[in-house]
Amino acid sequence: MGGLKILKGGPLSTVQDIGRVGYQQYGVPVSGVMDAYAYRVANVLVGNGEGEAVIEVTMMGFAAEFLEEAVIAITGGNLTPTLNGRPVAMWKVVSVFPGDKLAFHRVKSGCRSYVAFAGGIDVPIIMGSRSTFLRGGFGGYLGRALQKEDIVKIGKIKKTDGELMERSLEEQAMEYLSEITLRVVEGPQEEAFTKEGLNDFYSNKYKMTMDSDRMGFRLEGEKIIHREKAEIISDGIAMGAIQIPGNGQPILMMADRQTTGGYPKIGNVITADLAKLAQAKPGDTLSFRKVSIEEAQEIFVQLEQKFKEIKNSFNNKSTFIEIKPDNLEVMSGNHKILTENHESIISRKCKDESDLEIGTFNRKKEFLKHGQRRYLVRVNDREYTVVVEKRDK
Repeated sequence: MGGLKILKGGPLSTVQDIGRVGYQQYGVPVSGVMDAYAYRVANVLVGNGEGEAVIEVTMMGFAAEFLEEAVIAITGGNLTPTLNGRPVAMWKVVSVFPGDKLAFHRVKSGCRSYVAFAGGIDVPIIMGSRSTFLRGGFGGYLGRALQKEDIVKIGKIKKTDGELMERSLEEQAMEYLSEITLRVVEGPQEEAFTKEGLNDFYSNKYKMTMDSDRMGFRLEGEKIIHREKAEIISDGIAMGAIQIPGNGQPILMMADRQTTGGYPKIGNVITADLAKLAQAKPGDTLSFRKVSIEEAQEIFVQLEQKFKEIKNSFNNKSTFIEIKPDNLEVMSGNHKILTENHESIISRKCKDESDLEIGTFNRKKEFLKHGQRRYLVRVNDREYTVVVEKRDK
């Protein structure tokens, strides 16, 4: 079963999910997506569970051709995606067909996009996850970044595309800026820094350097002074932990971080701000604001409530068009309806049958053309799949 042929891998495009949880005691990093919020929204858009694998595209240059019909959604940073050379909407469900080409061209905001496929991505599950761990060479697609000529298999669609096609967000779920303020809780080794060092950390801006990757982001700016030595007995590292090595320049630990580390941690970026951090790119400016654990928890609850509202809005939204005479009278002037069923479901409902064309639509043999949209239609408590097509005058 072939789903997607990679034409260009770009700087770094990998298969990722929420990560490899529960193995850090064995030295296995979590890995997984960098921006978990955009990732979760992408999966919900296409009707997946929140933990299905996606393709994480970094910066630009990724391109792929679809080998079969699919339903996708693109979220995260805006890397100016196109479908067959035309701009394609983000934060919205999109139908694609064999021969369609998806490409990402340049960074407009953020630096990582997420492509979710209805049905997920079919790669082996290793230690409970489909995520790629590049340094370990396992997980994802052959344990490496996607390359030209790779064939990525897409899972079976769990919902009909008619149930998904109206799903979209009026605006993107999160704003990605080049000047980022990150809220931070006190680190476990805050006492390792002088009062002046702590003040410098929270009052200055730091620039993200080119020496940054999925393991960690190195920053440069005002040197943070330690009280004594800059080493500790190694202990565990969470995503968003801010280590300060001997040179006094912060390192923010990310998805592919090591499981333990021996530099003191001045703080940890709160969970709700990790998505903004994940979308930072070299040259972006970062500053830090200290909050209490209670504030961090409250902010997290608010973010999760926002996600819940997004999820519920998709699940509760009607995916059917109720066919009534007034509906069809309006539609019949400029559209024709093709129905997948062999019986006519329209003639007894349409006031002006001469203005409406009815034909069969075989989903397995015929694909949507430009200007067509597929809907689920309910007529007298029966459901039909139809295609609405703009009619030439």
